[in-house]
Amino acid sequence: MSYIETPNKQSIMNSLKIQIPSILENIRIVESFIDNLKDKYNFDDDIYGNIMIAVTESVNNAIKHGNKLDPKKNVALSCDLEESKIVFTVEDEGSGFDITNLPDPTSPDRLEEIGGRGIFLMKHLADEVAFKENGKAVLLTFYFS
Repeated sequence: MSYIETPNKQSIMNSLKIQIPSILENIRIVESFIDNLKDKYNFDDDIYGNIMIAVTESVNNAIKHGNKLDPKKNVALSCDLEESKIVFTVEDEGSGFDITNLPDPTSPDRLEEIGGRGIFLMKHLADEVAFKENGKAVLLTFYFS
């Protein structure tokens, strides 16, 4: 394992990255990536479930909304594992979006809609969610002991 010093002086135990074309079927590759991380680092089942749902929702959003299902555009998924946390970064090649202008998926008039809950789920399953580059990159942080 290599250690990389980051600007905040925390050491990263491992950093992994994959890149996939914007095809919905490629979510299986992301699931496999997360499964391999669980096997390698023995994640607790609870954190594993939260990671699986939040990260696949983020990649799904990047494919559908960011890259508009354009198979020529890629989604990059990276994972930085530190001593007590794991940070996933999902980046698309789209134009971004206004995070402050999203409809509330829990409002009564939206409860029966099929979609629109991805960011809501991410915010409730990850310990921290940050949007960078005008929404083109999402950072999902999960803490563990």
